[in-house]
Amino acid sequence: MKPIPFEYFAPTSTEEALEHLANLGYNGKVLAGGQSLIPAMNFRMARPGALVDLNGIPELAYIKPTADGGLAIGTMTRDSKVEHSPEVAQRFPLLLEVMPNIAHPQIRNRGTFGGSIAHADPAGQLPAISIVLNANLKVLKKGGERWVKAEEFFLGPFMTVLEPEEMLAEVVLPGLPPHTGSSYQQVSRQKGGYSLAAVASVVTLDTAGKCTSARMVMISVGDVPILSEAATRILVGQKPTPEAIAEVAEIAASKEIDPGTDIHATAEYRRHLVRVLVRRSLSTAFERAAK
Repeated sequence: MKPIPFEYFAPTSTEEALEHLANLGYNGKVLAGGQSLIPAMNFRMARPGALVDLNGIPELAYIKPTADGGLAIGTMTRDSKVEHSPEVAQRFPLLLEVMPNIAHPQIRNRGTFGGSIAHADPAGQLPAISIVLNANLKVLKKGGERWVKAEEFFLGPFMTVLEPEEMLAEVVLPGLPPHTGSSYQQVSRQKGGYSLAAVASVVTLDTAGKCTSARMVMISVGDVPILSEAATRILVGQKPTPEAIAEVAEIAASKEIDPGTDIHATAEYRRHLVRVLVRRSLSTAFERAAK
């Protein structure tokens, strides 16, 4: 199939792009990497009246260190750049673990870091990773900007707080404290395919081996990435025992997720996967934090 007719704009600056978005309103749609939007348009699942193509704006593609040990990543930074960045590997090894699981190299060469987050696919890895890493998202519109916490950005499947005249411009990942470990675990039918379920964890220990922070997010088991409250409530303030981790896994699988049944897996099977993946992810993250 082919998309419905649409207007096409190719700005060369952020200001020009925001001007187009302000004029187009609900009729406009940002085009970043296009690896999700274009297929949706071809199947007429998405029907924008106009596209504002950000690919001609080099100022939106960068990876910059921040003063607190974190990174600022421009929305048009290609996934492959993030995957092979030494600074990303050093500061956020979780991303290094996640990126090879996103589709295939050809897709990652075109797909963009910010575009994946703004697309808000509930089965996508990067929306969930932005939450578990406590990212701050810079949102621009003509004449203004605002910052949104990643965990407040997603409203539902393919739905975010972005208004029609706004675009995601930058993702800022705060620096991680010492003795922090992370782990990403997923099950998929084939390499590069969407996960049936996935879990990402970021934990921090103090010098006595007690947990001071635990963030865990679950993917493909709800309308949005699900940040576990049980992980924080049960683990913070104590040493991470196998019994405590098993308790988190049971609560997460039975009470915190809302998986669906489809041609790939039943809801019951996805709950089983979450039980297993939570234990693996948290155990691995704590082992890495202790080193």
